[in-house]
Amino acid sequence: MKFAISYSTASLGVDPEHMVAYARHAEACGFEALYMPEHVALYRGAMLGSMELPADLPLVDPLDALSFVAAATSRILLGTGVLLVPYQHPVVLAKRLATIDVLSRGRMRLLTVGLGSLPGEARALGVDFRSRGRRADEAIDVLRLLWSGGADGVSFRGEYFAFDELCSFPKPYGVTTLPIHVGGSSRAAARRAGQRGDGYFPGGMLSPQERATQLDLARSEAAASGRDPGALEYTRWASISMTQERAEALAAEGVTRVVVNVTSTDQTEQQDEMSALAERFELAGLDRRR
Repeated sequence: MKFAISYSTASLGVDPEHMVAYARHAEACGFEALYMPEHVALYRGAMLGSMELPADLPLVDPLDALSFVAAATSRILLGTGVLLVPYQHPVVLAKRLATIDVLSRGRMRLLTVGLGSLPGEARALGVDFRSRGRRADEAIDVLRLLWSGGADGVSFRGEYFAFDELCSFPKPYGVTTLPIHVGGSSRAAARRAGQRGDGYFPGGMLSPQERATQLDLARSEAAASGRDPGALEYTRWASISMTQERAEALAAEGVTRVVVNVTSTDQTEQQDEMSALAERFELAGLDRRR
């Protein structure tokens, strides 16, 4: 099982030196990847479940921030948790993601996309909230088509996007297409992961039975779509203080990657939390000089 860590500027702030130090320490500890979330815009009264989101949360653009992190690191993979793909134009997004992947020499490899849960955010971007799932499906198809297309161009005709003989270069670094994981905590998200995703990253407060049902659904949809269900990665959130027993339990559930958050607001204590997990699980690359 692989270990990744999240950096949300909503709680950790936007100081660039802190962000770089955090990412470099995570890399030195042996974490596989750094994940960043997205909200394009917030507003008063925006609710995430039963929790109201403060309208002044300093949420940076995750792709811009990840490219900044990539320039200051050398190994750690770059992930989104999640990128709100219905609010992005896939022709522009294909270029942005390929650019980051090329400049980071193949590290933009844990793109996780989701639908978004704030109706006001969708309205502000001119997206019909009710049909954002269909828009996301189409956007995923467009991304893969553009990345795999050659100099002769590719064409697409869909409900939301259309183009003829379009070329998108540069291509991702050394691969035909970037992996796309699907995030969400619904059965619709599980189906999307099976039909189109390279992995499933469920969130939410779900019962163990519902989590198992959703994973089974993702795998069955993959098989029905002619895809290998065994190749579907399964990512979950976990505590940075998790025990060996908890890690073994998650692995038994089929989890292939966990993403953790630091709990302290102190930068030194944050690094200590990362180091403690790295030592507990003997992550490769741990810098034991600290």
